[in-house]
This record gives sequence, structure tokens and C-alpha cells, in this order.
Amino acid sequence: MRIPFIAGNWKMNTTAAEAERLVLEMLERLDKIEGVEKVLCPPFVSLVAISMMLENSSIKLGAQNMYFEAKGAYTGEISPLMLRELCGFVILGHSERRWYFGETDEQVNKKVKAALANKLKPILCVGERLEDNEAGKTEEVVSRQVTAALSGIEPVRDLVIAYEPVWAIGTGKAASGKQAAATIQFIRAVVAKLWNKGIAQDLRILYGGSVTGANIAEFISHPEIDGALVGGASLKAEEFVGIVERTAEIKKRTK
Repeated sequence: MRIPFIAGNWKMNTTAAEAERLVLEMLERLDKIEGVEKVLCPPFVSLVAISMMLENSSIKLGAQNMYFEAKGAYTGEISPLMLRELCGFVILGHSERRWYFGETDEQVNKKVKAALANKLKPILCVGERLEDNEAGKTEEVVSRQVTAALSGIEPVRDLVIAYEPVWAIGTGKAASGKQAAATIQFIRAVVAKLWNKGIAQDLRILYGGSVTGANIAEFISHPEIDGALVGGASLKAEEFVGIVERTAEIKKRTK
């Protein structure tokens, strides 16, 4: 049985002080929720402080990005060596990295390899743009991204995939649960072809894109959807805790 997974991606929000306050607001209730793996992904500047706050709790820590080199003259970049002492997860290939900063499939692949080599668990993001969706190219785009990201990598279970349609991120326009589940089922089939059916069935695949407390049930109720990568709603303590609580309730009922 795949353990449900909810991650909060805070993106470029919260000062160091605001991040600590946000964690304090949700820490006690979030820590008590069982049956769901919970991950917070704050900005780099808050990782050290929050890693100490989460020590001895059931809540994990993740970074929002990293470079694929261990060290060197790469001003402004963060390496896997810097992250692995602080957190267990790292978001890679997010659409905002791909579209705003020009990250290529090849770079995402290098990052996934570097993360795994340094015992960091990638949260690999894939998803199509609106024009691809409207042209019926969702499966073509997602297949290309998954295949490229996993190229040259031996089958592993220390990986989470997040399907995040670009047109649904930060727009308030989420995909339907049925649509998300169908694409996630397709992603699982792509992984099965690349690796094997056993690994594909074990991997957790999430939905992300305008997830809120009001619509989480629509996604989590589908057996194919193992959780969510939550953006804006993860900046509201009450709502994020509610999303995790609802996920725990629904997945427990549908076991």
C-alpha cells in the first residue's frame, strides 16, 4: 500500500521569521496526523532553522530546487551536498523552473541523478501547458518529460512524481479529479515501460495545481492519486493541516 504524501511548496514566500511562525502555527497538529507522509518545502534561507524545529517530529523537510554539481564556481546555486545535511527531499523540474528559468529536460535528468546519488529523494514535477492540453498533447508532453528525467537511472523507489499541469498552477483552475487520475495512471504506465510494473505500482504519484482544502477530496478519493504538492494553500496553516487531515481520513477509509 502506497503511503499518502502531502508536500507544501512555499515557493518564493515567507521571510525567515515568517517561516518559523508558520511552522509553529501548524507543527503540533500536523505532527499528530498519522498515515500520511508530510513534507514542508520552504525557501533555502529557512532550511536550517526549520530543520531544527522539525527535529523529533514526524514532519519531513524538502528543498525547492538544487544544482547538479557538488560544488564549484556556480554563483547563486545550491548543491546536493549543502542540502543532504538538512533535508530528505528536493523538488525538481517544477514548471516554474522550466518556464521562467529555462530548465531543460536534460538538466532535470542531471538533477535527479545528483539527488539520488546524495540520498535525497526527488519530487519530480511534470506537466503540460494549456496549449498542449487543448491540442490533446498532454500524454505526449508528460511522457517526454518522465522519460527524459529518468533516462539512465536504475529503477528506484526513493522517488515521488508530481503531475502539475502548468495551466492549473497558481491560477485557481484545478484539473478535475477524473482528469488528474487518468494522467497519473498514464504516468504510471510510462514508468512501468521504462522500469518495471512493480516499481511503477510502488511509486507515489501526486497531483499539484491549485489544490485547496475545498477540492482535496476530489483528488484523494481516486486510488491512482497518492497525494498532493500544495502551493498557495500550504502558506495557510489551518488550510494545510486540513488538507493533510482530510487526506488521512479518506485514504484510511479506502484501504
